[in-house]
Amino acid sequence: MNGPVAEIRTAVRRFLDEVQPEHVTVAVSGGADSLALAAAAARLAPGASAVVVDHQLQPGSGDVALRAAQQCSELGLVARVEPVFVEGGGGPEAAARKARYAALKPSSGVVLLGHTLDDQAETVLLGLGRGSGPRSIAGMRAFDAPWGRPLLGVSRATTRAACAEQGIEVWDDPHNADPSFTRVRLRTEVLPLLEAVLQGGVASSLARTAAQLREDCDALDSLAEAFAGDCCAVDDIAELPAALRRRVVRTWLIDEGVPELSDSHLRRVDSLVSEWRGQGGVWLPGGFVVRRAHGRLVVEPQS
Repeated sequence: MNGPVAEIRTAVRRFLDEVQPEHVTVAVSGGADSLALAAAAARLAPGASAVVVDHQLQPGSGDVALRAAQQCSELGLVARVEPVFVEGGGGPEAAARKARYAALKPSSGVVLLGHTLDDQAETVLLGLGRGSGPRSIAGMRAFDAPWGRPLLGVSRATTRAACAEQGIEVWDDPHNADPSFTRVRLRTEVLPLLEAVLQGGVASSLARTAAQLREDCDALDSLAEAFAGDCCAVDDIAELPAALRRRVVRTWLIDEGVPELSDSHLRRVDSLVSEWRGQGGVWLPGGFVVRRAHGRLVVEPQS
């Protein structure tokens, strides 16, 4: 059997064979990506379930969620709807994502997400445009427990074709056509222009770049672990290559409970090691400050 359905099933089967999850939950929105994934999971992962998150941000969202849950039930999945309340800073996209992931987080097993090759390309471009370092340009991982993304090598066009082949009616989220969202403009304006200028293959090339960067980041992170025991002693890390040193500092700060570190945060903290001139502390998210004292870096609550 060839075609879009077979391509998706192959991708899901490979993921499941590699991860061997004790239970599979599929996050479903009602769109083509998640429904194509749900159909494959229903066939390949007996006992799998589905969760439809209702963000309650659009009129009729409850009806859309119930319809998606019904479709999942018809495919053979045990399905439920999880209403969430979207609030918090960082913009509506970030707030909705935070609420969605909180509702989806399982007590065991993995949650399959319908992110595709096109989503990966958009993520790489976003990271590149924001200048937030190689970690963001490395894109999304296929498996970052408990989250699984078996379709990162599958195009969005393939998921839509798979749904059509199986007679699955999909819902098109109006937000996915709203140019007020940065990712929508990347999808509808930037990527098509790049495809035209570079004569195709851009999404696949960006995804390959992300994979290469993830391998590099993983190697450097592994080397950084050797210094995790006493990384705040300046003399122990001062002569390390900058990329490795910043990873050591990042690991230390995360262990100390500092949240949401950006590349600019790390570079400012690194300057306490590499460009020491007696300067004051570096203020970080979560109400923390890092200072250099007696040849060591010290993280403490802001006073």
